[in-house]
Amino acid sequence: MAFFKKLKERLFKSSSKIDEGIEAIIEDGGEPEEVELKQADTLQKEEINTHKSDQSDISGVRNEPIFNQKLPVDKESLQTTNQKETFVGKILKRRKQKATKRKFDDDMLEQLEELLIASDMGVDTAMRVSANMAQGNLGSRFSTSEIKKLLADEIEQIMEHVAQPLPIYSKHPQVVLVVGVNGSGKTTTIGKLASQFKEAGKNVVIAAGDTFRAAAVEQLQIWGDRANVPVLVAPEGSDPASLAFDALEKAQQEKADLLMIDTAGRLQNRTDLMEELAKIVRVLKKKDPEAPQNTILVLDATTGQNAISQVETFREIAEVSGLIMTKLDGTAKGGVLVALADKFGLPIHAIGVGEQIDDLAPFDPAEFAQALTGSEG
Repeated sequence: MAFFKKLKERLFKSSSKIDEGIEAIIEDGGEPEEVELKQADTLQKEEINTHKSDQSDISGVRNEPIFNQKLPVDKESLQTTNQKETFVGKILKRRKQKATKRKFDDDMLEQLEELLIASDMGVDTAMRVSANMAQGNLGSRFSTSEIKKLLADEIEQIMEHVAQPLPIYSKHPQVVLVVGVNGSGKTTTIGKLASQFKEAGKNVVIAAGDTFRAAAVEQLQIWGDRANVPVLVAPEGSDPASLAFDALEKAQQEKADLLMIDTAGRLQNRTDLMEELAKIVRVLKKKDPEAPQNTILVLDATTGQNAISQVETFREIAEVSGLIMTKLDGTAKGGVLVALADKFGLPIHAIGVGEQIDDLAPFDPAEFAQALTGSEG
């Protein structure tokens, strides 16, 4: 299954909330209008959808690591699909149907702001997005689908500049430090990334830096065995900074391409734990002044606006270079990712919607915006 299909299916809580909210806004004060809709023969529709599904499956996540470009599309197959769509376009039949439309006025603008704030987009971002939607549109009438499209376009515009793959440098080993709070999904994310790197031909080493949680070490070892990637461990309770130093030394000796370092989950209000993370960074720099080349902050989408304070704190301690957001399938407030992009502008390398390896994929702003708003594009 293509990741976009999976995203739309699993981001149902957020998209359902915005879907229902926009529908209610349009119904509130809207009036039925006669509009023209196009309808094709049912069998022809199914045939088009089948071909579109085949094309979307070309960019399956297993063949598209978050640090690579998308695979080329089969032009011959695409041309065949386009020809069929053109043919179907010739047989489309027009019919009249009543659809509710509402004038975009100040009341509607206020309702949109409230809806976006409720989706955890944050007050500033919600007001900016709503104002942009209203620009040039006040006084015009819109249907539910048209408003969804306007909203998706605004979200995509905010997210476009932050959608960046994880940079791969010529520096060997490239140190990737993965940080985040308890339960954010760091360990699983490292396993998925390491597996994708290994599949792409990279020589990868993992350091199990969460030395206080045996379950995290075991989980990494399972991923390591599955991907044939070595996992360096230390006795329970050991100094994680010491393990990080030893791991970098071993990765240098083995000429590894990448060293991925897991860290213990740290609450941003725990000064002692944050100091421990700062120590890991200092120790790495003693061995390699440029390390870590990447510091990825893994965020749990279900934490909502608390993710903003996490980014602020971790940036001060560990110089965060990029974000990965997990658990978008478990929240009704996926709009926080829009707020993060708008406020910080940090690269978003990937998003996750589940536990399987293909549930972590490159961040695509258009697909995310459509899934979040329920827009058909």
